[in-house]
Amino acid sequence: MQKILIANRGEIALRIMKTCRKMGISTVAVYSEADKNAPHVAYADESVCLGPAPSNQSYLVMDKILEAAQRLGVDGIHPGYGFLSENPVFARKVTESGICFIGPSPEAMEVMGSKLGAKAAVKAYQVPMVPGTEEAISDKEEAKKIAAEIGFPVLIKASAGGGGKGMRVVEQAADFEEHLQRAVSEAENSFGDGSVFIEKYLGKAKHIEIQVLADRHGNVLHLFERECSVQRRHQKVIEEAPSAVLTPELRKAMGQSAVEVAKACQYEGAGTVEFIFQDGAYYFLEMNTRLQVEHPVTEMITGLDLVEWQFRVARGEALSMRQEDLQIQGHAIEVRVYAEDPVNNFLPDIGRLRRYREPLGPGIRVDSGFLEGMDVPIFYDPMLAKLIVHGSNREEAIEAMKEAIAHYEVDGIATTLEFCLFVMDHPVFRDGSFTTRFVEEHFSPEKMREQVSALQEGLAAALGASLVYAKEEASGQRPHQQQASAWQIKRS
Repeated sequence: MQKILIANRGEIALRIMKTCRKMGISTVAVYSEADKNAPHVAYADESVCLGPAPSNQSYLVMDKILEAAQRLGVDGIHPGYGFLSENPVFARKVTESGICFIGPSPEAMEVMGSKLGAKAAVKAYQVPMVPGTEEAISDKEEAKKIAAEIGFPVLIKASAGGGGKGMRVVEQAADFEEHLQRAVSEAENSFGDGSVFIEKYLGKAKHIEIQVLADRHGNVLHLFERECSVQRRHQKVIEEAPSAVLTPELRKAMGQSAVEVAKACQYEGAGTVEFIFQDGAYYFLEMNTRLQVEHPVTEMITGLDLVEWQFRVARGEALSMRQEDLQIQGHAIEVRVYAEDPVNNFLPDIGRLRRYREPLGPGIRVDSGFLEGMDVPIFYDPMLAKLIVHGSNREEAIEAMKEAIAHYEVDGIATTLEFCLFVMDHPVFRDGSFTTRFVEEHFSPEKMREQVSALQEGLAAALGASLVYAKEEASGQRPHQQQASAWQIKRS
């Protein structure tokens, strides 16, 4: 592979390009008119405008992407995540055009693209499943009967798609019919497929996923787990690796289950198997047949470049490591920096980044697609960046994240940074007992303002003490020592 087209935008396009540059692969960026000044366009060796800002006129138009790829003579197309990344029609078109699709086969996507299809595929592998239906529900009265047999609360879920769309929690029988109609309607509007099914709702659950890596020679590895339980609207905001609650025995069992799921669809490349975890038991949810937004925390604790391995698998290389070669190195946390206002029910807050400064330092990584002065487009996902930190243990990683957030400067729009700071210092996050209902059970704007204000006052006092210390050292009143950070002073 000498030249790659990245069929995506923003931070993920830029992140893929950085690995390409490391590997000596030239890159082609695609962009919409709204993204003409975006960093990923400037970073690429070549770029092609796909059309107007709406994604259905640019990033989702398969023929425009394929025409650009063929005209510029690329060897492969990397889809990133979102947009066309899990579209088997696109993957098949890319392959049939003679270009390498850097991801799993269209057949694997089709199997795992349907949650019901995925359940059927892994059933023979003795992977634990959440109690529920194995087929789509079409008859309203039959659905009500099944829900009653499972026992309320139940979860109605769209078979296609993800991101929390077409998903409804039903607490009691009287509300079932209304929620069923809404779930079907939302699934049809979002995915063009109104198929839904029913599962038992686990109300005190954690969301834990396993990163897998597979080659074309039958080798499959798991790269340990990520916990993604802090969510709003069933969408992740904070991820960490490893989880604070898994024992070595559970980690091994869940890892092996993830490997079996990958084998069930003859998977190739990097993928993620998602599980629900409650009361010491885990249940298969689905498989994401692409790179995940939260892949950096896995990279931090394994030392592997997952994008590099996607390229290496795509060109036919075998995995060079065995499962026993892999070890967890420390702890990593990622927070998603969304252009959203937590005070206003996490609604998008679109505008211009009047000031934008990312934190720097050892163990800090920022994957971003924005620069100061840019407008945040209304047409796409409102994520500005991902802030990732690494520490020797979980406590150190939490403190590092608090300090990194404190030094992340954004002005002009509201972001989720203050919410993430609130989470980092919350008792149930610190002790690891939080669940996917963290926002519903523990968050309020008033609590966030109070807690963040106290943290900021502590930081200001610590910075003042740090300046006094530095002044005394410079004047000779205090012997030179390694100076602690502001947050370290606060903790002392």
